[in-house]
Amino acid sequence: MERIKSLRIAFFGTTNFAVWHLYTLVYFSIHQIIAIFTQEIQVLKRRSFLSLHDMAKKHNISLFQSSFLSISEIIHILKKLNVDLIVVVSYGLILPEEILNIPRLGCINVHGSLLPRWRGPAPIQRALEYGDEITGITIIRMDLGIDTGDIFHIMSCNILPKDTSYTLSNRLAKMGSSMLLQVLDQIILGTYTLIPQDSTYATYAHKLTKQEARIDWKSSAIQLERCVRAFNPWPISYFLVKNCRIRVWGSEIGNRDTVGYCYHSSSSMLPPGTILSINPYGIHVVTGSGILTLTMLQISGKKRALIRDILNAYKEWFMPNSILE
Repeated sequence: MERIKSLRIAFFGTTNFAVWHLYTLVYFSIHQIIAIFTQEIQVLKRRSFLSLHDMAKKHNISLFQSSFLSISEIIHILKKLNVDLIVVVSYGLILPEEILNIPRLGCINVHGSLLPRWRGPAPIQRALEYGDEITGITIIRMDLGIDTGDIFHIMSCNILPKDTSYTLSNRLAKMGSSMLLQVLDQIILGTYTLIPQDSTYATYAHKLTKQEARIDWKSSAIQLERCVRAFNPWPISYFLVKNCRIRVWGSEIGNRDTVGYCYHSSSSMLPPGTILSINPYGIHVVTGSGILTLTMLQISGKKRALIRDILNAYKEWFMPNSILE
């Protein structure tokens, strides 16, 4: 059997999802990471994991913040580095043809969906928002399109009922990291098979915005509950009370048992956003269709808290029949 050779890899990534894959390449592969390109150097709030910056510093890898560089400067750097392969994971920018043509073995991308579904910058969040029951990881050879390249490897993953973008992203990152090592071996040995995407089934995952995180109570409870999970940990669903932003970290679709005696047919006549009832386990709010039970909130400037603690301090803000904005 042919011996696996070490590759000189330039890594392009920005988010926490990318960090998992870089960590795997650095600690569990024989390959040499000769440069890291990132849109911006991020400081991780959860310090249980090394950041891109941490790993670059610890392992003496050149780190380039590409938002400060022109395309011509990036091309110049890559050509000097004698790159075998570029690995792109959640980088956030499209690589032009001049960069794609530099590495001897081309460029590959690890993407958090079952392509061609959810091409684009927010595949994990949109899968949750739209109620998908299954997603996965696809590794492709990059071309000039947005996530349109031929497929090296694809693997599915179930979306659990309580998954948030944070939990699902972590699970997919573990999958993708393992798949990446397999694909690198296949590229070196020439044992891979490329499968073209069927663009007939393509959907696009638009970038998240802070504006869409504001809760529209006219939407259904089912849709709002999905959004709460999809927008966690960013940009976080929210509503207003007394001109104060209230972030929603947890919610459930209400039923007769959770809402209690106030749940009756007349609730459908109340304006969306009306608080139907409260108890230590939830604030039950009328939506365009159904009841949304808020289970964990964060008052602006405070820490997130369960509803029993919120009501202890701010009960007058959440009285039945008041309307959330």
